[in-house]
Amino acid sequence: MSTGVQQAVPRFNPNPSQLAVAYSVCRSIARASAKNFYYSFLVLPRRKREALCAVYAFMRRCDDIADDTTLSVQERRLKLADWLDAFHLVMLGNPSDEPVLMALADAQRRFRIPPDLLDHLAYGTAMDLKIDENEPGNNRPAATSGELVAQYKTIDDLYQYCYGVASVVGLVCIRIFGYRNPAAEPLAERCGLAFQLTNIIRDVKEDAAMGRVYLPQDDLEKFDLSAAELANKPKIDRFRPVLELEADRARVFYHSADELIPLIDDDSQPALWVLVTIYRQLLEKIIQRRYNVFGGRISLSRWEKLSILTEGFVKRLT
Repeated sequence: MSTGVQQAVPRFNPNPSQLAVAYSVCRSIARASAKNFYYSFLVLPRRKREALCAVYAFMRRCDDIADDTTLSVQERRLKLADWLDAFHLVMLGNPSDEPVLMALADAQRRFRIPPDLLDHLAYGTAMDLKIDENEPGNNRPAATSGELVAQYKTIDDLYQYCYGVASVVGLVCIRIFGYRNPAAEPLAERCGLAFQLTNIIRDVKEDAAMGRVYLPQDDLEKFDLSAAELANKPKIDRFRPVLELEADRARVFYHSADELIPLIDDDSQPALWVLVTIYRQLLEKIIQRRYNVFGGRISLSRWEKLSILTEGFVKRLT
């Protein structure tokens, strides 16, 4: 055979047994780590549930790389890029024994998820790495002497961050849920904003401990606050007004979730309802506790989540 002629490399197609193992690994990762999302997965038909578990497992690995403080920021970026390159190769049909990538590539083909959305999932996890480096162009207020500063100056800046880490997740999920009306896409983006704002309110204390303050600087200044106050036993009475402001914004975005549910396939509506209800009730619980997020971590109990899940199963049956 002429050296100018190369033999075609056959596309790697995992057999059903390999895929079953790959999806099982993803399911175990989601069950162990997806404290809120996994409950909604349970109400989905099996194929869609497997696909969401694969997406979550991929995101979880990206998060673990981005949060690995044993590595420098540059090393984490390179490792994340290698992980994403490996996924691209699997999508092109290259063989792999990595179960998460194998399952995700299968889900991507099955549900026609745009590859660029999956790339954005990985890029979203790296957004805090730029902030940690305090690089030019990250729109973060300047810090001095290592003091805490707000990550973003305005609410619009924060929304750009939330899009990268949450709205893109919503856009991927609705590809798996199924929809025909393009109006579902901006609604999914806004639903992601509602979830992320809820997380930001709940995790103010934990984020500050990691040197991250997501409350916008402009919002803090509106109430004569500074991010630096979060470093030393902040007083909830001072921070309650700004947390209430973010909660009001989240509540508005939850209305978009109500509009989104009827636009996705019937067999997926109960799952989205479960997820939205869990997050919405979490926000309401924070509000009922007068935004005291500086005490113990506020979350729904297992019983509260199971109660919502049960109602979701009833919705699926009816």
